[in-house]
Order: sequence, then structure tokens, then C-alpha cells
Amino acid sequence: MLAAGLATPALSADEMMRVYMNQARVLKLDRAVSKVIVGNAEVADATVADAKTIVLTGRAFGTTNLVLLDADGNAIVDERILVSIDEGNTVRVFKATERTVLSCTPNCEIHAQVAGSSAAAQ
Repeated sequence: MLAAGLATPALSADEMMRVYMNQARVLKLDRAVSKVIVGNAEVADATVADAKTIVLTGRAFGTTNLVLLDADGNAIVDERILVSIDEGNTVRVFKATERTVLSCTPNCEIHAQVAGSSAAAQ
């Protein structure tokens, strides 16, 4: 869990660390990291800023995991990561069975477009 390695509150077992797409999150560790492993580098990227600071960046929608190891190969962090958009800056447009999500930061641009009968349920 995060409490073992990060200087932030621990997440419950059913929660994931959230990172917004195209944004960075700084993770401060309580001990030095030797190896950084990201399950799916297309979803998130982790960069070592210094021995106790990792910068996690959301690359694409989805979930992955982050594993940080110390010099002895012990896991400092083994956490699931959710990359999503910042819901506060989005607009959804529904037209029949088509849904368009616009990301408005600061200008509105098409973020995702879904067609079909399942779009109305999302």
C-alpha cells in the first residue's frame, strides 16, 4: 500500500491512485527508490525526479499499476493507477445514440466520441 512508501494517506483496498490525463502528480517517498515499473507505459509514465521523488504523468485513459522498488528489491509501493480526465473541465453532448465529450481547458476540443446504443448508458 501507499502508506509504506509515500508520505501521503493510504488508499483503501478498493481505491486507486487517480491521475488526470496529460497532467503530472508528484509522489514523495519516505525512502530512496531504485527501480520504477509501470505496468502499461501507454497509460501512465513515471519519472524519477530524485531518489525520493517520482513524477507520475497520465498519458491515456485506463488503468495500470505502479511498482517502486528499493535497492534491495523490496516493494516500496505497489499501487493501481487510474488515468482519467478532469471532470470539472468537460462538457458532454448527447445527440440520439452518439455522445461527444469536450475537454475545455481552456478551449473546448473533442476529447472522445462514442456512437451506438451503449453510448447513452455511459
